[in-house]
This record gives sequence, C-alpha cells and structure tokens, in this order.
Amino acid sequence: MALLDIDGLVSGYGRIKVLHGISLRVNEGEIVAILGANGAGKSTLLNTIVGQIQARDGTVSFDGSRLDRLDTQAIVRRGLALVPERRQLFGAMSVEENLLLGAYSRADRDGVRADIAAQFALFPRLKERRRQLARSLSGGEQQMAAISRALMARPRMLLLDEPSLGLAPQMIATIVNTLLALRRGGGTLLLVEQNARAALGLADRAYIMETGRIVVEGTAAALLDSPAVQDAYLGGRGTREGAMEERIRARATALRQESAKPKGE
Repeated sequence: MALLDIDGLVSGYGRIKVLHGISLRVNEGEIVAILGANGAGKSTLLNTIVGQIQARDGTVSFDGSRLDRLDTQAIVRRGLALVPERRQLFGAMSVEENLLLGAYSRADRDGVRADIAAQFALFPRLKERRRQLARSLSGGEQQMAAISRALMARPRMLLLDEPSLGLAPQMIATIVNTLLALRRGGGTLLLVEQNARAALGLADRAYIMETGRIVVEGTAAALLDSPAVQDAYLGGRGTREGAMEERIRARATALRQESAKPKGE
C-alpha cells in the first residue's frame, strides 16, 4: 500500500476547476517529482493535499486514512508538511522563531529544542543567522529556513513546491544534497519542480502534468531516456545536460547504490 494515495482528485478556486481527476501514489522512502509548466496545476495539487484548498471530488489517503475532509492542522498532525512556493516565512520574525512555528502542534519542549539543534546541524548557516529577521536572509537561506520549519513538525512526508526557484546553482546543489540526505535517512518526499532535468535526476519516479491532468508517468530514468519526453519537456534530444544536473543525477545514483548494499559491506 502506498503511503500517499490520491484517486480522482478534483479541486480548484471558486468556479474555476484546476485539477481534473488526478491520481497518483507515493511509496514510503521515495522521492517523487511532479513536473509541468506554469499553470499546469502543480501548486494547486500540493495545496489540496495539505487541506489549504478543499477537494471537490476524489480521495486523498495517507497511510490508509482519508485526509481530504480534514483541515491543514489535522493533516500536519497526521504526518505531512509543506514547504510552500517562495518560502512564505514570517519576515518580521527571527530564523529561530520561524522554526519554532513549525513545531506549533507539538508539546514536547525538550524534543523541540533538540530538533532546533538538529536543524542548525543540517544547515549551519541558519545557526549563524538564528537571531536575524527572516526578511534579511538571502533567497537560499530563506529556502533552508523554510525546509527546516517544515521538518520541525517531524513529518513522515515532506512536500516541496519549487524549492529551486530563484536560487543560484551552488545553492540549488546544497538544497538537493539536503533532500538526498533526508531520503537516505528514510524520508519520503513529493517534489514540484519546473527544472525537469534536475528533478528527474533526483527523483525515483515522476508524473508530468498539463492543464490539471497527469499526462505522463514513469520512473525518472525512463522519462529522462524517453525521446518524446525529451522533446516535449526537456528541450529536445540535442540538448546537453548542464554540469549541475549531471552532478545531481550522479550523486543520486551513487546514494541509491550505497543504500542498496548489505549492511556491513
């Protein structure tokens, strides 16, 4: 049974229907990418999963329990957390205060303090800026803070909406390495990205959306090697992958091979 199972999901804004019967699954321990152009409905899908937009039809199930009639707070308590597009930090609050907001549903103070320390170990730059206002951070630092804030809820699945948006290549590589480390530690990730090559280099499987529908799905390797997908979504078969994208793909492959080795080898 999939950890996240979506069947026939329909949702939108007011009278406007954006999602038209989306069905997908995410298995525990996977990184799954959702790809597509602007307006395809990717962000609407994530926001519907976490209850920020009400589903009109279909089901969203997590670990066998329905989520599609719950509010966002209840969904977070079930084990999902969203890193929203453009971070959406509280700019007038410090980095540490933003992280504490991610643990708003928790009552274990000692655990929260330990998790703050863990996030600063994950992103040492945040520790250096723990008392700075979030609005004073660079875009990459804000993305680190947004990921850490979501992780403070101790989610079983992390949803990320365009985590590479507006970031320099070096910072994208840092974020990608962090996501790979989370996956290696047993985390499950659902990732929305416009940078299709980089996302496919990172993911196990992917779905491609157009106008609120899934039009292609498969393993990331198969989609990267598909001439039709290359022509339609990756800039054509003659396009060379950038150096950063090659490094992402090689790093992800190496980590998967290492994870597959018997313990003690």
